[in-house]
Amino acid sequence: MSTVPAARLERWQRFRDNRNKALAARHGWLTLTSFQWLEDSPAAVDLAPGLWSTDGTTAALTAVPADGLSLVETGEAVTGTISAVLADEESLMWVQFGGAGGDQVVVELAMRAGRYAIRTRDSGSPVLTEFGGVPTFPYNPEWEVTGRFEPYPEPVDVPIATANPLVDGIHRSVGEVVFRVPGSSHEFRLQAEEEKLGALTVTFHDETNGESTDDWRKLSLPRPRPDNSVVLDFNRAINYPSAFTPYGTCPMPVKNNSLDVRVEAGEKLPYPRES
Repeated sequence: MSTVPAARLERWQRFRDNRNKALAARHGWLTLTSFQWLEDSPAAVDLAPGLWSTDGTTAALTAVPADGLSLVETGEAVTGTISAVLADEESLMWVQFGGAGGDQVVVELAMRAGRYAIRTRDSGSPVLTEFGGVPTFPYNPEWEVTGRFEPYPEPVDVPIATANPLVDGIHRSVGEVVFRVPGSSHEFRLQAEEEKLGALTVTFHDETNGESTDDWRKLSLPRPRPDNSVVLDFNRAINYPSAFTPYGTCPMPVKNNSLDVRVEAGEKLPYPRES
């Protein structure tokens, strides 16, 4: 591998520092401790006080002062019954409790696959408190490649699976990113989703999955240039939250979004695989 220009290496290191800082947010993805579907009659749940339920359209929580619950947004104590309505795929950091400040644990209300669920986010979780950064492959400039974006006339909604077998997802494909990578003699085509300001995201498998990397990863691409050329820097390939927690509902790649090469760039498995 040729010598890496210092400025390029510094940009990548800033990216890594910001990535690890974001993961270490107080109630971020490293703090998930449960995922639980709500039932149609008020019932207790694991790891959170109160009685929780849903009628299919609305989620409800009934609490007494001894539960120590308060609203995340206002800090107002929850006494009696409160309710909330979400659209599919929406989430709400709803109530909090515990710890010296009454906010150690946040309970997230979520609507997934047309059903209400809650996730507990505990800032005391060892996954967060013992986090020292995501391991990565060494930066390698050969894994920054130029390709082209071939947009579809209209977006295409493709059904996909997710990290939760009970939750199906949709990948809104806006086109294909076409490129070559080191060690391969043929072109690859990956379906892409559009993000803010025209940026793209590709979710992909490769030959390192399940060995040195998680079962799939994702890569964000800057907005295509006027000639539809795009830059894919696989050094910035990252894990989905489901690599860190069993309580994610992260999207799997669409069929054929696979590279038959070892992409030894970007983030590795955050923890050793259990044998």
